[in-house]
Amino acid sequence: MQSSAEEISSLLHAWCEGDRAALDKLMPLVYDELHRLAHNYMRQERGNQTLQTTALVNEAFLRLVKAQEIEWKDRNHFFAISANLMRRILVDLARSRGYQKRGGDLQRVPLDADLPISSEPDPDLIKLNDALNALANFDPRKAKIVELRFFGGLSVKETAEVLEVSTNTVDRDWELARIWLFCRLKNRG
Repeated sequence: MQSSAEEISSLLHAWCEGDRAALDKLMPLVYDELHRLAHNYMRQERGNQTLQTTALVNEAFLRLVKAQEIEWKDRNHFFAISANLMRRILVDLARSRGYQKRGGDLQRVPLDADLPISSEPDPDLIKLNDALNALANFDPRKAKIVELRFFGGLSVKETAEVLEVSTNTVDRDWELARIWLFCRLKNRG
């Protein structure tokens, strides 16, 4: 069942105002979309990525529920924040693998047997995150477009709605950001 953007936005506003029942109604409406966004990103991950899409969605949703200070504007704002959280979760996981490889003594024990943690860091994800942070210092809108499109799986139209710019602006900034990131990553390698 496809729910309307207005219904999701209405539930987000009710949730912000403290209505716990709104959160219960919201979760099934956004879960499939969050799962699709996570799947789009995980599909682009390297082969040694062992975190499952469902675990990424669940972790993002748990963090969203805990973040009570967010004043949700609408459905697009929700998915933009979700994309950002998924990016941070994956980068944190990649960095923790790097820590473990450098001699971290703590052994992580997954709660779910289907979620083994690879001992290898994902240097590509960390490099991309660092490059994206550098781009954000230089041009925040272009960095946000990359985050929404690459990490969040949003379409050009959805990205334009979130950022309140035209689709032509998103297309142009997306292309320039991809070139900038490619050059940045190539020069660092």
